[in-house]
Amino acid sequence: MNTNTWEVSCKSNKNIKLSVSIGHFATSHAHIDHYMSFTDMRTNCHMARFCAQELAKFYTHSKPIDTIICLEYTQVIGSYVASILTEPGSRGVNERHQISVITPESNSSGQLVFPGDVQNLVSNKSVLVLISTVSTGRSLERALECIAYYGGHLVGVAALFSAVEKSAGVEIHSLFSPDDVPDYHSYHSSECPYCQKGRKLDGLVNAAGYTRI
Repeated sequence: MNTNTWEVSCKSNKNIKLSVSIGHFATSHAHIDHYMSFTDMRTNCHMARFCAQELAKFYTHSKPIDTIICLEYTQVIGSYVASILTEPGSRGVNERHQISVITPESNSSGQLVFPGDVQNLVSNKSVLVLISTVSTGRSLERALECIAYYGGHLVGVAALFSAVEKSAGVEIHSLFSPDDVPDYHSYHSSECPYCQKGRKLDGLVNAAGYTRI
């Protein structure tokens, strides 16, 4: 990777670290000049729990949650969030409550769908969405449309990184924001200044990570 890479610590918990690289990258919706790796947060059990502890703070005393819908490989963190919110002694609105943790599937057309045996965990349920990154908000909007189709009631959105403050009128609570990543920019591909200067892409970025090209 022809980039400069460094780590950023979460302001509320220094044990949570985000790996950031400068370069010219393309996502499915935009071109970005910073690539953020969430691998450690999503796979390391200790860091995943640290992330869950910080995100759970936003929802301990808010609305009851029936289901956490995990997007972009956040299932480990989502399970910890559910455990923290429901544990005895938490004194929160979800103490001793049962919270389900599920992930949608993607069909052949790229649409998000829920299998029949978990649709009842979305329909008429209070839903918290957990996602790795919200750059332009388009991927999140697609997920929220899916949840609405199945009759879910959105009560919150939690992200590891978000460049967007709200989606569907709901505030996005995140561990990291553009304030933590100086000079972070997202561009429409036709307006990307790197492309206009003829600079080649360093890689492609999707929910799973980075692919060098």
